[in-house]
Amino acid sequence: MHSLPPHVRAVIEDKLGAARSVRAVGGGDVSSAARIETLAGRVFAKWGRGAAGQTYAAEADGLAALRALASDELVVPEPIAVANSTGEMPGWLVLEWIEPGHATEADWKRFGRALAQLHQREAPGEGAYGWAEDNWIGSKPQRNGWVADWPTFFGQQRLLAQAETVRQRGAWNAAWDRPLNALMNRLPDILPAHPHPALLHGDLWAGNALATADGRFALIDPAVHVGHAESDIAMTELFGGFASAFYAGYREVAGPRDADQIEIYQLFHLINHLTHGPGYAGAVARSLSRWP
Repeated sequence: MHSLPPHVRAVIEDKLGAARSVRAVGGGDVSSAARIETLAGRVFAKWGRGAAGQTYAAEADGLAALRALASDELVVPEPIAVANSTGEMPGWLVLEWIEPGHATEADWKRFGRALAQLHQREAPGEGAYGWAEDNWIGSKPQRNGWVADWPTFFGQQRLLAQAETVRQRGAWNAAWDRPLNALMNRLPDILPAHPHPALLHGDLWAGNALATADGRFALIDPAVHVGHAESDIAMTELFGGFASAFYAGYREVAGPRDADQIEIYQLFHLINHLTHGPGYAGAVARSLSRWP
């Protein structure tokens, strides 16, 4: 059987009975992961040290928030056990298993409508934008807190904060400081000051939306916060995008969008990916060149 850390096995077996089989599965870039057959059924577990090991509690918090607002048309796995790493002890996250499937055009369209309906529900935060606790986007820290207007939150806690993170990791070009500051000054004219405060997945690319065996879609690995719904949709169009039927379904509920906003929301994710390799630098430079 696949190697499962003894303390993770102990947690699972304490809650669900003996682990009869363990099979490695993809768990992302920085975690080990497995599908585990227990006496109570299948579960998914991932574990890791370092930055990955510090993300699991925030991920479970985000999944719980999405579960609280999502309709039955969306699948959000339920956290079963979670702990962040301490010292040499890996952290872990155990979730209910989601059986994968193959989406039809109708499934994609239903997913789009369901996500739009989630975005239209009343999110926590009493009308402010952000989240009560800082969390993570992938293995990078994501700064939150509550801010009264959306352009200030997105500018300070997303664009500037993420530029500083990648700067500290040696992936930021100092020549981008001036156009980024120019964009910051223009954000109140481009982004809505008080859009409907939607609960956002926050990292909604194709790898974090899984087609399930029953024709629905599952949301995983969130970087939740409250904000403008269109920032979630802008992310879906990066890195391969979603099927066109998804957007048709989403627009049936949510209506039209603004192209300048799309580019700004995508810029955050491009900045975040600068540490993944030099290929993203050109896209960041081109986007920033619009705001000299």
